[in-house]
Amino acid sequence: MAALASSLIRQRRGGPRDAPAPRASGPARAPAAARPPSLCQRQLRRLVAKVRDCGRGRRPREKPPEPQLRGAVARLRGGHGHFLQMGPDGRLEGTREEPGPATLFNLIPVGLRVVAIQGTRAGRYVAMNGAGLVYTSVHFTPECRFKECVFQSSHVLYASALYRQRRSGRAWYLGLDRHGRPMAGPRVRKDKAAAHFLPQLLEVALYREPSLHEVEEPPGTPPPPGTPPPPPDDL
Repeated sequence: MAALASSLIRQRRGGPRDAPAPRASGPARAPAAARPPSLCQRQLRRLVAKVRDCGRGRRPREKPPEPQLRGAVARLRGGHGHFLQMGPDGRLEGTREEPGPATLFNLIPVGLRVVAIQGTRAGRYVAMNGAGLVYTSVHFTPECRFKECVFQSSHVLYASALYRQRRSGRAWYLGLDRHGRPMAGPRVRKDKAAAHFLPQLLEVALYREPSLHEVEEPPGTPPPPGTPPPPPDDL
């Protein structure tokens, strides 16, 4: 009996082991039902759709209209009875004859009580350099700016907005002598007839703002300190 039991034990030990029974899988889970979007999600989707629609129908922005400056067309009559005129070549002088197209000027505002004086026919600007000499410029430069002020409620003075007397600070004015010739700014006194102008307005017009040409150094420079003033001219 003992031998039979030991042989049975050896057979069991050497024989193949039984594989574990597979586990029974449970029933397959059904896919979860889609949840309806929340109120916040719906509003966000609407906002995104509106932004896309605006992007598709966007029109190119139109350029804003250029600013228009309200100026005037006028004749400038000097205190000695001459009308300031500008020839086709840009020459400035006064005339007592019947005013013609050469005596028409555009008074264009370029600042607070600052104007540019442009010949309507020649298209040039009246300017004053650092030595006080009056000339005409094809382009609008800082030397073409004149301060406009009323003298004794009747006449108008045009002073250079860029230059003045260094020592005294006295302004340099645009002026015509008794012969109708332009005078240098340092020789013109505001209380003399040479500096007085009576604008005769003909019409009000709209102008574009003149483009300022940058100049590195003006063609003329003011006289150095200590230089005696030029002798007074006939006024």
